[in-house]
This record gives sequence, C-alpha cells and structure tokens, in this order.
Amino acid sequence: MKLHHMILGSVPFLILAGCVSTLKPPPSINLRTFIGCAVREFTFLAKKPGCKGMRITTDACWGRCETWEKPVLDPPYIEANHRLCTYNETKSVTVKLPNCAAGVDPSYTYPVALRCDCGICLTATTECETV
Repeated sequence: MKLHHMILGSVPFLILAGCVSTLKPPPSINLRTFIGCAVREFTFLAKKPGCKGMRITTDACWGRCETWEKPVLDPPYIEANHRLCTYNETKSVTVKLPNCAAGVDPSYTYPVALRCDCGICLTATTECETV
C-alpha cells in the first residue's frame, strides 16, 4: 500500500478545523504543524497574452484537513474520506493589467477568499488531482 493511501491523521482534528475555518492563522502559528483550513494572504503573478504581468496579493484558502482511507471487504475494497481546504465563499475583484497591447482588454478578474472550509474537491472551482 502506498504511503499516501495510509491513514493520515485520524486524530480528532475535525473539530479544530471547523473552529478556524474563517480565521486567518496568527503570524505566530507554525504553518508546518497547523491543522485546519484558513484564509491566508497569497501573492501571485497575474498575466495574460498581450499585457505585462502584475503582482497581486489576495486572500486564498490554505491548510490541511483530516483525510483517511481504510480497507473494506466489498468493492471498491476501500472506504475513503479525502477532504481538502477549499473556498466556501469568495468575491471577485477585477484589476487592469499594465502595458497591454492595442486591442487587448486589460481587465483581469480573480477570486478573493472570504471563507474557507475543509470539504470535498469540486471541479467547478478547484483543480482536483486523483491517484
């Protein structure tokens, strides 16, 4: 059995995750050991063809959620609970990218996380990777 298929943290951290889902983790928190899902500041490079890129700082979801798998006797021979830190509520913000070529719309829209929770992966809003 692969390591990522083993039980990963079946300690009752789910209660903790529910308590911190709408909070920003304090700067003093150790992010390597934080269990839960929180709104956290994130910077990325916004770019599109025909425009110069622009660094944007926004709020995004970040964290670790309880996940586990256990073998069962009936197909598919495994019971799984794979929750991830994902957007629960967002708002859209639009900015104008600099130095766009003639005829290129400079508008760039991105989501800002208002609330994050541990939940299932929804392909409509998240890139979900399967094993």
